[in-house]
Amino acid sequence: MTDCSTNNRLRRQAKLQKELADAAKEPLPVDPDDDIEVLAEDGGKGGGETSPNRAVSRTPSKMSSQPPPGGLRISISNIFGLTDGVSLSLCPSVSLRRPAGSFSSSPENTEAPSGVCADVRVPSTALHVFDAHDGEVNAVRFSPGSRLLATGGMDRRVKLWEVVAGRCEPKGALTGSNAGITSIDFDSAGSYLLAASNDFASRIWTVDDYRLRHTLTGHSGKVLAARFLLDNARIVSGSYDRTLKLWDLRSKVCMKTVFAGSSCNDIVCTEQCVMSAHFDKKVRFWDISRSESIVRELELQGRVTSLDLNHDRSELLTCSRDDLLKIIDLRTNAVRQTFSAQGFKCGADWTRVTYSPDGAYVVGGSADGALYVWNVLTGKVERTLDRNHNSAINAVSWSPSGSFVVSVEKGSKAILWSDM
Repeated sequence: MTDCSTNNRLRRQAKLQKELADAAKEPLPVDPDDDIEVLAEDGGKGGGETSPNRAVSRTPSKMSSQPPPGGLRISISNIFGLTDGVSLSLCPSVSLRRPAGSFSSSPENTEAPSGVCADVRVPSTALHVFDAHDGEVNAVRFSPGSRLLATGGMDRRVKLWEVVAGRCEPKGALTGSNAGITSIDFDSAGSYLLAASNDFASRIWTVDDYRLRHTLTGHSGKVLAARFLLDNARIVSGSYDRTLKLWDLRSKVCMKTVFAGSSCNDIVCTEQCVMSAHFDKKVRFWDISRSESIVRELELQGRVTSLDLNHDRSELLTCSRDDLLKIIDLRTNAVRQTFSAQGFKCGADWTRVTYSPDGAYVVGGSADGALYVWNVLTGKVERTLDRNHNSAINAVSWSPSGSFVVSVEKGSKAILWSDM
């Protein structure tokens, strides 16, 4: 009996040692949030702009998406497991109703502005040409439902302007970034402003008092795009480091980091779907409602610089370095329209284009400083405005009322356009 017990004990020990040895060979799981720092107020500094190409040394977490396999371009109508024959939108329309417990501290709004207006004016006249920043202006965005707009420049500032009597009057500046601003977004109520920066961070300010509320750090490269999700309680940021990060603004943590495989130039969001534009000529579609992010891809013919959704989020506008704008129907995975023009040239990897509020037009700026407006229905150029910018147009924004367009350039200028 003693020999039998000893043999059994030795077998159990040997089995245990083998299991421990096998386990030691497995990579240790890394919490996806272990490299994330969220700083309140003005309390932190992002990384410097001097080393945007530094190597990423952290081990990717098992929670992060792995690089997608080749040949993954499938029908977008089936992107998140939708069965054949079911006609559903890639990113179904969702209400903009603010949920209880939303991040915004502004008075409760039952419904955010729909973004649809009845009187879109095709711009024809430069109402106001002004120096917006000290140096290159990278970003511009109108606040929803108002005449307030924001610009972001290489001078590390976000500036707020109000359209008054055909001019952009300065309202204030948002400071705290340690490098140039790359993108701007407002929450759906216009209470908070989100800006991405070359210092590897994104920041959130309150619009009414210009206070810096949060600094979100964790990327290891320039943050080239950041957007609020429709619930206003989460944001997504995309970086030169080839990752996207999903942030929860109530708990102030990074909820998820996904490896995209290529530098991210722009982002658009719905409630549960994120679409990202990439240097490798692909648009990627992410389902962020699942524990494991699922990615599908659509490949274009040039590096993708810009994304925008129409008012009902059924169509996606893209701009790419092959000097083409395309509208993709998200319900059918079909390119509905392609826009080009003699002389139009996409001037940078961050050139941003946009829809008009009613979706009837698209507008984009060219490397030669000309502004092009296309008719969505016909695909033809509706108007070309080419006498006011002296350098490449980086970004454009159309006001929610449909009355104004603002364009910003590689120089220091911004221009307010209308048909007046």
